[in-house]
Amino acid sequence: MSIIEAIILGMIQGATEFLPISSSGHLVLLPEIFGWGAADLTLIGIVHLGTLVAILIYFWRDLWQILTAVLTGIRRRDLMGTTDARMGWLIVIGSIPAVVAGLLLQDFFERVFAAPQAAAFFLLVTAVLLVIGEKMLSGVKSAGQMNWKDAGIIGVFQSLALFPGLSRSGSTIVGGLLRGLDRPTATRFSFLLGIPAFLGAGLLSIKDIVTAPVMPYTTAVYVAGFLSAAVVGYVCIYFLLRWVRSHSLYIFAVYCALLGGGYLLYSFIL
Repeated sequence: MSIIEAIILGMIQGATEFLPISSSGHLVLLPEIFGWGAADLTLIGIVHLGTLVAILIYFWRDLWQILTAVLTGIRRRDLMGTTDARMGWLIVIGSIPAVVAGLLLQDFFERVFAAPQAAAFFLLVTAVLLVIGEKMLSGVKSAGQMNWKDAGIIGVFQSLALFPGLSRSGSTIVGGLLRGLDRPTATRFSFLLGIPAFLGAGLLSIKDIVTAPVMPYTTAVYVAGFLSAAVVGYVCIYFLLRWVRSHSLYIFAVYCALLGGGYLLYSFIL
């Protein structure tokens, strides 16, 4: 893989991780369509680390307030005393389902990740989820009204995104909408909930790079993918948080249906 291809993959990751159109589905399908060869899981983890940096930069004030509130709550033995402290623990609770599923089914998900047809199919599932979320949109709950059950169920939706083609942001936003959250709150929590997942994927990739005797790509390829994912990811966070205030998710559902259905049709014909 060339540096230009790594930059393009990083841009794809940065855009599709936060827009509800599945980064994993694009990272599987587009190299297949354009004949780049499948990106190795280490490179995919590195571009996920780029999106983590984008989130940390965009939400650094929120994250600092959450961290200080959690630590203050622990010191005062009042874990849920403030909205920020509650948000910190809700992120922890929401992260548990994906961690458990990833550890128990890692080999299974790696096999599925290698199947472009599976990614295309799950893009269609993403489209259906987004339509269901919009059809049931009636939520008015804010972040201060969220509870542990909301976080746990949204976390289960996040674990579904271990399947390539199932959008992490899309599934968690829909999970939030089904739990009665308003669209901006569901979207913001979706982004914050992604931080532990991106951190885990990135740290595992760094471990693989450090311990591997030979890496399939040069260091420049990994750096290029990381930087492009971070820059594009930041822009897309800004865009989606403003989009959901007055627009629906239907346009993303249509896109997922066209890409997934188009690839399946293409693969069956050829």
